[in-house]
Amino acid sequence: MCVRLTCNFDMHRIVLLSPSPLETMTTADPPKGLLHRNVKAHKSDELSHHVGSHDDVQEEYLQQWHKHAQKVKLKVLEQVQDQLNDILDKALTESVQPFTGIHPTVNGKMATKPSRSQKMDDGKVFMARASLLDELFEISHIRTIYHMFIAVLLIFCLSTLAVDFIDQGRLVLEFDLLFYAFGKLGTVTWAWIVMFVYTLLVPYCALVFWGSLYHSFPYKLGLSLGTGLILSAIQTYVLGLFPIYVVIENQLPPASRFIVILEQIRFLMKSYSFIRETVPLIIKNTPKEGESPRFPTLSSYLYFLFCPTLIYRESYPRNTHIRWNYVGVTLGMILGCLFYGYFILVRLCVPVFRPETNQPFSKRTMVLAVFHSILPGIMFLLLCFFAFLHCWLNLFGELLRFADRMFYKDWWNSTSFANYYRTWNVVVHDWLYYYGYRDFLWLSKRKFRAAAMLSVFIVSAVVHEYALAMGFGFFYPVMFFLFAVFGVVFNFTMNDKRQSPVFNVIMWACLFLGQGVQVCLYCQEWYAQIHCPRTENSFWELVTPRSWTCNYQR
Repeated sequence: MCVRLTCNFDMHRIVLLSPSPLETMTTADPPKGLLHRNVKAHKSDELSHHVGSHDDVQEEYLQQWHKHAQKVKLKVLEQVQDQLNDILDKALTESVQPFTGIHPTVNGKMATKPSRSQKMDDGKVFMARASLLDELFEISHIRTIYHMFIAVLLIFCLSTLAVDFIDQGRLVLEFDLLFYAFGKLGTVTWAWIVMFVYTLLVPYCALVFWGSLYHSFPYKLGLSLGTGLILSAIQTYVLGLFPIYVVIENQLPPASRFIVILEQIRFLMKSYSFIRETVPLIIKNTPKEGESPRFPTLSSYLYFLFCPTLIYRESYPRNTHIRWNYVGVTLGMILGCLFYGYFILVRLCVPVFRPETNQPFSKRTMVLAVFHSILPGIMFLLLCFFAFLHCWLNLFGELLRFADRMFYKDWWNSTSFANYYRTWNVVVHDWLYYYGYRDFLWLSKRKFRAAAMLSVFIVSAVVHEYALAMGFGFFYPVMFFLFAVFGVVFNFTMNDKRQSPVFNVIMWACLFLGQGVQVCLYCQEWYAQIHCPRTENSFWELVTPRSWTCNYQR
């Protein structure tokens, strides 16, 4: 295939480099009749007429050659693109089949559909591969979109400077809202250290204790249940209640709250994966007489706590070296996304939702507020994706030489919400699939697939809502309602059978509206919680949104 591509490309190159008819005409010797006539001609009007005709012919040949060159260029590009796609498909097929035995998809369809038992029994396979955006950014056309977002960030900076100069007569960017959001970082640091040390030592020591006694202990079930209950109780206090206590008792600001809560969730998922992956291996591999059971090394578990995956393995594919220039660029992009989010809040959200501009609640004001929130909402969605799923995970992947960078897939091309949920966040999806959906089917002997899928949706919606409630400091289940209600409906109605591009438009329209609703309602509730504080600590007072009854004092 590569030979054919080279030959075709060389043939087109020969056509492009071959002399044109115009060049042949102007460089070859003129015919004898024409030479004789030019020598014999003495009248100036005949000579000028000949020169004028020659110029017309030359211009006509230039136009024809330009059109011909454009056609050849398009044919070459089309053929090169088609053959490159064939080469990549073949390479992917050859690389994936030895590891998984599953044929990759072609045009969104499975070439050879694996059996259900095969998909259920195969675990997560890690292989060296780059992130999709890193590959796409090598194309100048795609990188131009990235440059457009940088230009918008510069416009945000200039507009903020201009507004501050007009209103207050100063040309200094102040990031007071940013400093407030990340306040009390000292408290965040020591709380994180406590959670990290616990997650590193206690689950590992509990596993070693249980594994060293399991094969020689007469009551294996009692030992397993007792160890599991004790570990679960300690997990509940240290990784469950302790972060909540730190967040509420110290009244942490929003960004600091999110750091503690998201790390709490990450440590819980990591420790569960470590136990879930190692316990079956210890049970299965009975040591020989006089030998001690084999346990995973503490260094492999320590590496797992920092590497960008939630599926534990004793080893992962590793790169040979760290690209420090890549680390620097990625860190710069993370900081750029941070300032991007700040300017979106300051320029697009605060002026719309602050109490001075709020109007009495009505259908008209609510509809206008939602549509005002669509632009900042979708920008927040893209920023969260780019800053975390691409930049943050790739930063740790590069520092740890972690080679499998498939943290997401081409979710933007999804024509169904089922595919969008699978491709948006591959890291979390893998954890939910292997430890939620697949284990549910294993316990139910591979029945109740709809119930398994529904349970995964409910768990994901509850965790998302928990993170937002603890991060913002109030309970307003907008995310839960959109995720657990509309998300479930769209998942079963807009499934993988929808392949028309029209459904991609529908998916993006739903994302726009959903993000607009979330930004609008959460911003309104944030200001309502500030200006209309609770008068009592009853249950209904805690769960009832303040924005429904708050009237701002003007």
